[in-house]
Order: sequence, then structure tokens, then C-alpha cells
Amino acid sequence: MARRTGQLGNVIQFNHTKEWRKEVPAYGRYWLDQPGGGRTRVTVPLGLCATRTIATKRLRDYIYESGVNRTSNLTQLTAPATTFGERAERWQDEMKARRRRPVKPATLDGWRHTLNKWLLPLVGDVRLADCGNKVLKNVIDAMNKQGLSAQTIITHTRVLKMVVASAVNEEGEQLYPRKWNHDFCGLPVIDPTKQHRPTITKPEVERLLTQINPRFQVLVALLAGTGLRIGEALGLQVDDFTDECQVLHVRRSVWQCKVQSPKTPNAVRIVDINEQLGKVLRQYIAGRTGFLFATRDGKPLSQRNVHRAFITAGATSGFHGFRRFRAETLRRERVPEDLVRFWLGHAGASITDTYAGGLRNDVVWRQEWAQRTGLGFSTLGLVGVQNVIRMEVARSA
Repeated sequence: MARRTGQLGNVIQFNHTKEWRKEVPAYGRYWLDQPGGGRTRVTVPLGLCATRTIATKRLRDYIYESGVNRTSNLTQLTAPATTFGERAERWQDEMKARRRRPVKPATLDGWRHTLNKWLLPLVGDVRLADCGNKVLKNVIDAMNKQGLSAQTIITHTRVLKMVVASAVNEEGEQLYPRKWNHDFCGLPVIDPTKQHRPTITKPEVERLLTQINPRFQVLVALLAGTGLRIGEALGLQVDDFTDECQVLHVRRSVWQCKVQSPKTPNAVRIVDINEQLGKVLRQYIAGRTGFLFATRDGKPLSQRNVHRAFITAGATSGFHGFRRFRAETLRRERVPEDLVRFWLGHAGASITDTYAGGLRNDVVWRQEWAQRTGLGFSTLGLVGVQNVIRMEVARSA
């Protein structure tokens, strides 16, 4: 295949093989590669041509415009007849072993859910070479019928596109390059005003603190008072805090009870703590080692069990609602935007944030804003919770 340089075809006039006659219709013939291998002879009409040279030029123009000799078309047609499902399985294995920009286990788990729930049932048996805009349109139509939100549909369709793009040749070039037509496919447009972004309010935080199992009270306060992701909070260890619990270092995360690196490079950060919460943490940490929130044998807590405890206590939003609550609190108190992004572990919005990155090393400045901002809720009743938990552990022992 690498030696192929294209074809020119040949021209004929049926029943006239010797002399060219301008009053007889001309035809062009060439070979067309078939999906999965093999070739078929194609004949196209060229109309009346005064000379053989004119007919040959018309045929060459037709071959060029139809893309018969295009390298990408040749590669697609001669590639093995792989199905979408087969390629998806290999793609998942490749993503697990990827050295450049490794993929988090939680992301892989989400992709697996997308494949199992939607893509494999809908297009698993479709040839990868046929996965174009028409197939994508059918997938989007099926998701729309099931009432999926715009963001969910977009998330699922990204997986389909990534699987198709992952098929490459020995030079690393895509076997099936696609120009996706979102208008033709009917890909929904996200309306920010209609997106469901559940958050938690001050009364809900304070009610949750009083109704939840005492074992999780400090976790509720920490999530609402720092905006940590749940995996980051469950991955905290005692030595991640300074002696006065005024600063914590986010160094790791926990997913499915397993320790991993934080979500992004920006998630490895420092978070300054308000004195109200610091006082609670100092009493909670006293005498502890290892993970801040752990099982009796010292292992990280399961997010599923923690979520169940939150729902049982009356929580109306997921863990991310606490991050939104903290972001709203910081915005309400006019905290500098680059400091808000730093504390929440978000990337800078512009090159100016990179230039001003040195401000993050100004501990005094950060602490002033941490104390000025407050928590946005009351910690009344949390002081002394350490003793309650110790009593429960001692009693169970």
C-alpha cells in the first residue's frame, strides 16, 4: 500500500476500439478499493469528447474530485474491518497504559459506563470506518428520546469521537479522520441558565451539622469551609495540616478507597483555613495519626458510605454542592479571583494569573483574606466533637 501513488484510469468507447469517434459517448474506468480489502472496477460516463485526450482529462478530473487517490481514503478502505466495539476495548486498554497525560481511574470508570450503557448497545457492531456523522446523529437521537440532558449527551458523544480518533496507522496518523457536523447531527447546545447546578445553603449546612452522624460532622464543616473535593478531603492525613491548623496541603486524593494523585496539577495546592474551623480541627486532630477520616483499621473511607450518611441526614445536593457553596462565600466577600481559583484548585484564567502567581506565596496576605472571609456558616456545637468520637470508639472496643 505504501508504494501506491494513485491511478489514472483509462477511457473507452464501447464497440469502437480502434479509431476515436467524437460522436460516440466516452466512458472512464478505474479501480475502487473496498472496505476491508479487495477492489472493484468502476465505469463512469464522460459524455461526448472530441478527442481521447479530452476524455482522459475529464476522467482524471473526476478521479481527483472524488478523492479516489486520496491517501486518507485509501487508508480507511484498506484497513481491517474493525467494529466500534472492538476498537473501544483496545482504546480502553491503551488509555490505562498511557504514559503521556495519564488518565485517572475515575475518568476511565466514567468512559466505561458510557460505553456499556449507551455506545456499545447502539453502535458496538458498526464498522469503525462507518462511524461518521450519520451514526453520531442516530446516537444523539436515541439519547434525546431517553431525555438525557445536553451536557450528558455531549459527554457521551465525546467518547465516541475519541474511540474513532484513536485508530491510527504505524505513523500515528488517524485511519478515520472525521469532520464532525454538529448541526447535521443535532448535537445540543448547553444553556448555562438551564443547567442543573445544585448547591447547599447556610441553613442546610448548619442543619446537616446537627443531624448527621457525629463521625461525619467535621467532614461536613471541612467541605463547606474549604471547598475541597470529596476525594481530596478523604485523602487528608494529619501531617497535611500545620500545627495551628491554619493551613492544609492537598497532596493526594482517594477514589474507591484507593490513594491516587489529585485530579489536576492545580489541585496540588495550599488551602488557608479560617480560625473558626481551625479551632475545630485542632481538637479533632489531637492524638490522631494517619488519615483524618478513616475506618477503624486506618483505611480511607468509602465515598459511597459517606454519601449515604449525608443523604440519610437530609443533604439535598451532592458533594460538589459544598464547593459551589464555598465559591459563593468567597465571591460574596470579594476575595481576589486568583486567590479563589488557587484555593479551589482551578487553573488560571489568563496569562496575568501566571504573572501574579507569586502572590500565592504571600502567607500573610492569604491568611488575612482567610480570616476576613469567614466560613459562611456557624460551627457552634462542633468544638469537643473529638471526645464524642473517642468515646464511641472506646465503647465499641
